[in-house]
Amino acid sequence: MNRLSQEKAPIYEALKKYKMERVVRFDVPGHKGGRGNRELTEFLGEDCLKVDVNSMKPLDNLGHPVSVIRDAERLAAEAFKAAHAFFIVNGTTAAVQGMIMSACKAGDKIIMPRNVHKSAINALIICGAIPVYVNPGVDKDLGISLGMAVADIEKAILNNKDAKAVFVNNPTYYGICSNLKEIVKIAHRHNMLVLVDEAHGTHFYFGKDLPISAMEARADMAAVSMHKTGGSLTQSSFLLCGERINAHYVRQILNLTQTTSASYLLLTSLDLARKNLSLHGKEIFKRTMELANYAREEINKLGGYYAFSKEIINGDRVYDFDVTKLSVHTRDIGLTGIEVYDILRDEYGIQIEFGDIGNILAIISAGDRILEIERLVAALSEIKRLYSKDKKGMLESEYINPDLVMPPRQAFYSSKRSIPIANSLGHISAEFVMAYPPGIPILAPGEKITEEVLEYIVYAKAKGAFLTGTEDIEVENINIVEE
Repeated sequence: MNRLSQEKAPIYEALKKYKMERVVRFDVPGHKGGRGNRELTEFLGEDCLKVDVNSMKPLDNLGHPVSVIRDAERLAAEAFKAAHAFFIVNGTTAAVQGMIMSACKAGDKIIMPRNVHKSAINALIICGAIPVYVNPGVDKDLGISLGMAVADIEKAILNNKDAKAVFVNNPTYYGICSNLKEIVKIAHRHNMLVLVDEAHGTHFYFGKDLPISAMEARADMAAVSMHKTGGSLTQSSFLLCGERINAHYVRQILNLTQTTSASYLLLTSLDLARKNLSLHGKEIFKRTMELANYAREEINKLGGYYAFSKEIINGDRVYDFDVTKLSVHTRDIGLTGIEVYDILRDEYGIQIEFGDIGNILAIISAGDRILEIERLVAALSEIKRLYSKDKKGMLESEYINPDLVMPPRQAFYSSKRSIPIANSLGHISAEFVMAYPPGIPILAPGEKITEEVLEYIVYAKAKGAFLTGTEDIEVENINIVEE
């Protein structure tokens, strides 16, 4: 096998060649390089639509790659120090679900924190695996869920020796990392796979002085959301596999749910983003860290806000911290993160990633500029001056320890009825309730509806959170399991 250079981008190069050949199109897509939809062409550009093409021999096939996509996968695996890499065009959701469905079948146990993205619990509904939740713990001052303590993981493993896998967030949405290397050692000692949601950890593979990546920690699989911090187009991701994984079986699992009409715009963006990070990743993420650290320093000078960083590391549930994350605690100025999020967008034209009941998160990249950082800092200063109030009566924590009484799949497919959420106390939920972003469920199928859950839902709605997950679009009613 000839070794490919990281300076190559096989899918991009094949697509560029195809474009120059001026092939007459009698295949899909029907816009025919943009000629069939002038308004779309004017909006996206002719160059873009000319390479929005279907699978064909010169361009390979994502479901069964034998040429340029196969070469691009090999380059990605090399760049991420993985045994194999899959191009994912159904979002990191498909990568997360591919991991879980490859490791678990119906009835198998999987150990995981409850503060997972909804895609992980959706995978349990699809394949029928049973979650064994490890409480990530809460920072009471910040009101955020943390990582998983090694002792808690070991206890869960010893109490569930038949579990097939351990699922870890690396990092959490807020930038918090568990002791991944130690978790991998313990899990492997008990013949369990380690699956890592690295939706927010692409930069761990290329930057310096950042938390350990899944592949470096010798985890078995990792879902890496390239579009979040790696520079590819939205909805494009990688699924990485270690040496213990049968990559051919994983591809079969991915082909159960991933589209057979893969977007070459997404594939090419992954190919070029990998090339860019391989060649320039260190300087890209050095710049990202500099911008994030500058923003943190300036925000903390304002008073009232707390942009937290490595000082919260405690060697346990906060084993490490991702300094590229600009996570800011807002509750001390009497405002929820949701409220600050809305004011920034509506009054100052600033769009951040999300706000919860006590914090906001701004995603920083090398594509940002000091001027924009200063605009954010100035806006936060004005918000404090104009909108701050007494914090009495505010909820203190965004994490609710679940009361799981039924497997998610059983609850989701059970006989159910819809009742007002206000009257649902004590019932078993048959659906999700979550704020999006970040997409971490407040309530998931199979969990008992408690007073704490209801209080959070009412509070989040009152503060302007965008709640999703229920069949009722207004999130006034909820499907419960018929008992």
